[in-house]
Amino acid sequence: MNAAMRSNIVQIHVPFRDVDMNGQMFLGSYISYAESALAKFWSERPDLADEPLYVASKITCILHRPLRYDEMVLFTTAVDKIGVRSVGFIIAVDTGDERAAEVEIVWQAQTREDKAPVPLPEVTRDWLYGFMN
Repeated sequence: MNAAMRSNIVQIHVPFRDVDMNGQMFLGSYISYAESALAKFWSERPDLADEPLYVASKITCILHRPLRYDEMVLFTTAVDKIGVRSVGFIIAVDTGDERAAEVEIVWQAQTREDKAPVPLPEVTRDWLYGFMN
């Protein structure tokens, strides 16, 4: 696996602070870790002088089975959809050979001045196509 592909994977062990009294990981923790994995992935994008803001317009989590304390988990970011003004990501949540959850995050590109939707920059769009599923 090359360095570019590793930038889309985050590995954790489920900490005690993220489990409820039944030993299951809080739903909000899936989203929080997915956002962290996406931030790591996004930090590798090409630099742009006048980059737009990216604002979450949708976040969903599909839970296949709950994670438990101390399980080793991989959060893998993939580009799911590239629109004119938005980009959608799927963050797979895997433990061993099993898919525990999927988090979908959609970002909308906006101007910094008035927060109006704007098209994705071509450089960013080209970079994102390299990570399409």
